[in-house]
Amino acid sequence: MPEWLVLVLAMVAVCAVVLTVTVVQSRRIGEDDDPTETPDVIEYITMMIGVVYAIVLGLAIAGVWEARSAAQDHVRAEAQALHEIHERVRPYPAEVRDRIRADVDAYVRQVVTTEWDSMVDHGRLTDRGSALLEKVRHDVTDYEPKTDFEAQAYQPLLDQVTAADDARSARADSTGATMPGVVWFGLIAGALVTIGMVFALQIRRTARELILAGIFSALIAFLLFLIWDFDTPYTRGVSAGAEPFLMLFPHIGG
Repeated sequence: MPEWLVLVLAMVAVCAVVLTVTVVQSRRIGEDDDPTETPDVIEYITMMIGVVYAIVLGLAIAGVWEARSAAQDHVRAEAQALHEIHERVRPYPAEVRDRIRADVDAYVRQVVTTEWDSMVDHGRLTDRGSALLEKVRHDVTDYEPKTDFEAQAYQPLLDQVTAADDARSARADSTGATMPGVVWFGLIAGALVTIGMVFALQIRRTARELILAGIFSALIAFLLFLIWDFDTPYTRGVSAGAEPFLMLFPHIGG
C-alpha cells in the first residue's frame, strides 16, 4: 500500500472517530447544559497538555530528521572515500591500478544493487559487501610502492580505505529504527490524551467546532505519520538513497 494512501486513511480515520464521538456526546448532553461553564482549570490543563505535547512532537521530528540527515551523510562519505581510492591509484602500475578500480566498482555495484535491497527489506548489510570491501583493503595494503610518487599516494589511500570502512559501519548502525518503542508509546498515548482533552471543553456540534476538531486531530495524525516515515532512514518514503554512489560512479548505474 502506498505511504500517501496510508497517511490519508489514517487522517480520515482519526477525523471520523473524533467527529463521531463529538456528535454522539452532544446528543447525550441535556438542553440545560451550558458549555460556557467549563471550569477555568480544565481550559488551563488542556492548554498546557497541548503545549507540552507540541514540544514533544517537535523534538521527535527533529530527532528523526537529524538521524535521516546523518544516514545520508554516511552514504555520501562512503561514496566519496571510494571515489578517492578509485582516482588516487593513478600513479600505480596499470595492472595494480586496474585491479583496485575493478574491485572498487564491484563493491559499489554490490551496494547499489543487492545490498541496498537487503537494507530496505531486512535492515542489515550483506556479507558479500563486507568481503568486497575487505578485498579492496587488501589490494591497497598489500602493494609495496616502488617509487617516491607511489609512496606519497600510499598513505592517503589507506586513509580513504579506513574512511570508507568507518562510513560503512555507520551506515550499518543507521539501518534500524531511530525511535525506541517506549517513545512511540508516549507519542501515541500523548496524542490520545491531547485529543481526548478536547471533549473536556464540552465541544458542541456546530460546524465551526466540528471542523476545528477534525483539523486538529488530522494534524496530529499527520505529524505522527511524519515521524514514522522518517524513523527508518533507508526504508520509507523520505529516505536516504544511494544517489551519491550513482553520481560518483555513473558507469555503475548504467
